[in-house]
Amino acid sequence: MDNDFLSLIKTRRAVRAYTDEPVPSDVLDAILEAGTYAPTGGGRQSPVIVAITNPEYRQEIARLNAEVIGNETDPYHGAPVVVLVLADGSANTFVEDGSCVLENMMLAAHAFGLGTVWVHREREIFDGKKGKALLREWGLPETLRGVGAIALGYPAREPGRPAARKQDYIVRI
Repeated sequence: MDNDFLSLIKTRRAVRAYTDEPVPSDVLDAILEAGTYAPTGGGRQSPVIVAITNPEYRQEIARLNAEVIGNETDPYHGAPVVVLVLADGSANTFVEDGSCVLENMMLAAHAFGLGTVWVHREREIFDGKKGKALLREWGLPETLRGVGAIALGYPAREPGRPAARKQDYIVRI
């Protein structure tokens, strides 16, 4: 196995503070493409990736996410890009499919020197009226359900060290 790939996995960290430096379009394209190569149940490719760089939509999605948790913070920690992963809710593996897409993009972003953090509550957003209205506005089917999102950008500070792995993480039978 490629030691660089294992190192990439072991050094990726959640980033919760970003600079306002924009992500170059070609880098964003490569990260998004990495998401499209994630495994999906039955090869159905149920997820849809929505990359938000438009400041107004970025602010709107942050507001909707904050509403779900009942506060006014920015759940995306100031990242210039928010990448939503939605999926066809009729696919019995839509959560697993979308989760694999998110992980692929998080690892790809780290390979480019960018930071990410997985953000929840997209299911609540897109199951609700305001989320359905956004789907219509974006020309997407209202049957899509939120799986998760990543905040994406250049880290504002060095990420912390990894926590020690718990002793009973792996059990061999």
